[in-house]
Amino acid sequence: MEENNLSNQMPPQGQNVNQQFNNQFNQIPLPNASAVLVLGIISIALCWCAGIVGLICGIIALVLANKANAIYQINPNSFTQSSYKNMKAGKICAIIGTILSSLYFIYYIIILIAVGTAASMAPWSNFH
Repeated sequence: MEENNLSNQMPPQGQNVNQQFNNQFNQIPLPNASAVLVLGIISIALCWCAGIVGLICGIIALVLANKANAIYQINPNSFTQSSYKNMKAGKICAIIGTILSSLYFIYYIIILIAVGTAASMAPWSNFH
């Protein structure tokens, strides 16, 4: 009799214990939580690309994070805690990446203005 009870508690072959635990409580991963984390990290890593790539990735990650957070706030018990933490970490990375990318973008605009001003002041008529 005890053998039947133990065999019913064992997960079937090929099924992860975490999946069984999540399915037991009908919890699913938060939509786009992994995408938010990846885009947030990319926004930090690529902020030096004149700020454009990091700024785009950071803004997309923030939009996805806000949508995921709104979905989570409706029914927090239906989503896994780990996916919510991934979304929060991704949002923080996206904020940092967006700020750094914005600073680099402003820096490159200032450099472009300075070079343009210096080039316009050059005595171009003497070069003919």
